This record gives sequence, C-alpha cells and structure tokens, in this order.
Amino acid sequence: MSIVHVGLLPQVATAHFVSHLHIMVLAALFPLLPVFFGVGYVELGLALSIFNIVTALVQAPMGFVVDHYGARRLLIAGVALGSISFLLIALFPSYSCLLIAMALAGVANAVYHPANYALLSQEINPAHIGKAFSVHTFAGFLGAAIAPVFLLGIATASDPGLAFVGAALVGFVALGLLLIPGSGLARVTRVHHAREPALNIASTRRLSLLSPMILSLTLLFVLLNLSTSAIEKFSVAALMQGQGATLPWANSALTAFLFASAFGVLAGGALADRTQRHGVVAATAFALAAVLTAIVATTRLSELALIIALGAVGFLTGLIAPSRDMLVRAASPKGAEGKTFGIVSTGFNIGGAIGPIGFGWMLDQGHPTAIFWASVTFMSLTVVLTLMQEWYLARTRTSTPLPVAFK
Repeated sequence: MSIVHVGLLPQVATAHFVSHLHIMVLAALFPLLPVFFGVGYVELGLALSIFNIVTALVQAPMGFVVDHYGARRLLIAGVALGSISFLLIALFPSYSCLLIAMALAGVANAVYHPANYALLSQEINPAHIGKAFSVHTFAGFLGAAIAPVFLLGIATASDPGLAFVGAALVGFVALGLLLIPGSGLARVTRVHHAREPALNIASTRRLSLLSPMILSLTLLFVLLNLSTSAIEKFSVAALMQGQGATLPWANSALTAFLFASAFGVLAGGALADRTQRHGVVAATAFALAAVLTAIVATTRLSELALIIALGAVGFLTGLIAPSRDMLVRAASPKGAEGKTFGIVSTGFNIGGAIGPIGFGWMLDQGHPTAIFWASVTFMSLTVVLTLMQEWYLARTRTSTPLPVAFK
C-alpha cells in the first residue's frame, strides 16, 4: 500500500492557514462573546492582549530553538497545542479558562513564523522562494478570511462553544496532514546553524536586536498589525454600534476585507517580480487604504458600498506582504532564519498586545468610529516609515550591498 506524499510547501502553508484561523477565533466571535462569557469588550481585549504578549515574549526565543534543534517537531507541537487550547475553552467556558487558554494559544502561535519561514528558507529552491512565500502568506490570510464565515456560522446556528470546537478540529485535521509518513515535512531531518559558529546564542541575539534593519522591520510589523487588526478584530462591532449595520452585513464587510487581503497577497507576489520600487508601491497602497478607511469612518455607506470599500482596503493592505517577507529573509544570516523571523515577527505581537485593550476601550466608551480613525493613523505612520526606509536605503544602495527594503 503506497503512502500519499505531500510536499513541504502545502504542509507549511496549511499550518499557516491554521495559525491565522486561530488568531481570528475571538475576533470572529466578538459580537457574541460578551454575553457568552459575561464580560465587556475591555475584558475580551485583555484576552487578546494576553495571547499577543505571550507570543511576543516567547517568539524570539522560539526562533533560537528552531535554529538550534530544528523546525519540524516544533511546528507539529505548535499546531497540537493551539488546537488543544481552543478545545479547552469549549470544555470549560469561563472567562478565567479563556485567559489561560489564550496564553497557551499564544505559546503555540509563537512557533509558526520562525518554524515556517526557517523551513521554507532552508528547504525551498531559492529560485522559487518568492512564490513560496506568496503561497504561504496567502494561506494564512485565507485562514483569517474563512474564520468569520466558518466560526460565526457555527456559533449562530448553535452556540459559541461549538465554534471553539470547530476551530480545534481544523487544527487537528491539519496536524494529521503534517504527520503523514514520507511527506515533505517528514523528510526534513537537518538542523541548520548559522555560518559563524564562534557566535554563541547570546551574542547573536544581541547583534540581531541591535541591528538597525531588524529594529526597523520590527517597528514596521508593529504598525502593520495596528493598521489592520483594528479592522480585523473590531470592525464588526464598530459597524454595528456606529452605523447601525446588522450582524450579517457587518460580518460580510469583514469577510470581504479578509478575502481581498488574501488575493492582494497573490497580486503583491506577482508585482514583486515586475518592479524595483517596492517601497514606493507599498507606501502608495497603504496611503490609498488610509483614504478609503477614512471614508468608512466619516460616511454612512450602503451595505454594498461598505463591502466594496473594506474589500478594497483589504486588497491594498495585502499587497505589501510578499515583499515584507522577502526583506526579512534578505536580512537573515544563513541558517539563522528562525531567530530573525522570530525577532521581527514579535512586532506583530507587540501591536497585538497594545491594540485590543485600546480598541475595546473605544467600543465600551461608545466611540466606534474611533476604531477606523485609529487604523487610518497607523496606516499613515506605516507610509511615513516605508518612505523613510526607502529613502535611506536608496542612499546606501550605491555604496554598500545592503538588503533593500521591499525588494
């Protein structure tokens, strides 16, 4: 009996799909959770913050573990732990259990970026790495896009507890795919180390954290998270409170944003092969997204217009993702991809820790429109940082062969 062979890229992409679906679980169910847990939006924002704080604390060390011991086992463990975490919420539906489970899910989430990007960087043919990054990122965005439809559909048809079970089951199915004998992931047995063996882990950590490129990329990831998480996690509640949108229409607008983001990633991957001015392109995309988000904040749009507007915002913000990943890979020492992606991706979780409590406070204080204005502000700061980075690197390009932003 022959064993089905599954390639490494589909497996890693599936894990990324699960990671983003799990990130979106609370956000997808947000309008229903205050009643389910008997808490306010600030308390739910705290649960999201705990998830991101734990990930932020664990992710950089996890990158060192990935590079030192290998990514395969850690990725399998991460998918398993994340799935168990959401199953615990369904089995013990209390606010205290929610906080504990989100902390465990945060540990699981810390595995994905360093493990996934290390596997792709080390195992995929360099001639195809750009496309591999695009497929990987698309899968993650697709998981986030499916989450509201899938989870909210289960919750409204039954109750939020079964939606948490659904999130766990998706993870367990993906775990089965990762464990197929003879598959791409099963064949990864090597542990890659950085070329400079004289540098121990502590000194490498100091060098990485003090690198201007790494610090700049980390800040960029913070701003990217704050720009989009306001819409991803709070727009449904904001639209219902501020514009009187019904739950189905508000959720449809969020779904349009998420699906368009996923296809924006694919478009960004194709665009990356056809232009050299990726910093300018990214800044332009985010500037247009900021304008459209400001329109959503100031205008009472019809249901269809709202879906189109947020879909366009999602597409524009998705364009930046492939170039972002290529930039981090270019800044990574050979064999140190896990720690570099682990450090830089911490920026996502810093933003994720800061944003939810503030955004939840805005809703509890009766300022739903402020959710969109916050997104506009962070998009604008992203534009400024991107243009400054492009200007700086344009000056150094001719003298030193440095990694080029969005190139």
